[in-house]
Amino acid sequence: MMSFVTVNGIQLYYEIRGKGKPLLLIMGITAPCSVWEKHVSYWEKEYRCIIFDNRGVGLSDKPEGPYTTAQMADDSAALLDALKIPNAAVVGVSMGGAIALQMAIRHPEKVSAMVAMCPWASCDRKGEAIFRHITHIKAHLRPEQFAHFMQLLIFDKATFDNDAEYEGLLEGQKGAALEAIQQPLHGLEAQAEACISHNVVDQLPQIKSPSLVIGGKQDMFVPEWMVREVAEGIPDSELHLYDNAGHAFHWEKLDDFNPRVLNWLKANY
Repeated sequence: MMSFVTVNGIQLYYEIRGKGKPLLLIMGITAPCSVWEKHVSYWEKEYRCIIFDNRGVGLSDKPEGPYTTAQMADDSAALLDALKIPNAAVVGVSMGGAIALQMAIRHPEKVSAMVAMCPWASCDRKGEAIFRHITHIKAHLRPEQFAHFMQLLIFDKATFDNDAEYEGLLEGQKGAALEAIQQPLHGLEAQAEACISHNVVDQLPQIKSPSLVIGGKQDMFVPEWMVREVAEGIPDSELHLYDNAGHAFHWEKLDDFNPRVLNWLKANY
């Protein structure tokens, strides 16, 4: 069922899967909520999973930017309000991890527990350069070439070396060319500005919700120092770093990741 709700001045597309305590999942830059599938199909057996398209992508509104992670955290909080959900566990990946941090800072009463996947608290010059380069590539290359570049950024060597996994990457490139809804350039640029301007280093100590921070040691998009900066800033947070995994550690280590998050949520939420 396709569902829309008007929040924070825009229309958001969302889906609800499963039953139980609510679990709000916040996606990363460029990606619609369908990218959660490998995780939702596992977690929905225990939780009521709420997935949605961030502003600027998918079926949600795509107003002119720039956006901010604070604004997108307000979108997320307003979605919970619209669904009459007072609080939830929040899982965010990449830009979604940055948004989850803002949500825990700006709407602490709504965040019962938080899993921040490859998040960052501040963006350095190299990080800014990568985000800007993503927008330049989007502007100049075909969708399948853009998908290829993103794969280079997020997957580790082991994925490229594995024949079956590599075949999956090639299929993903072909699929990107056929996507019915392509993210418009202005939507990506607006999300990229949110990622670049995100800086919550000084606010991290305010976060009181139980927090699990996860990253990949070979992540060249959001490197280990960024993930550690988040974990070190949040009081009593737990940190897990995967060996031989990149930004997409949650797919590369899927068989460990899905139950790890589920077990942590059961213990902390």
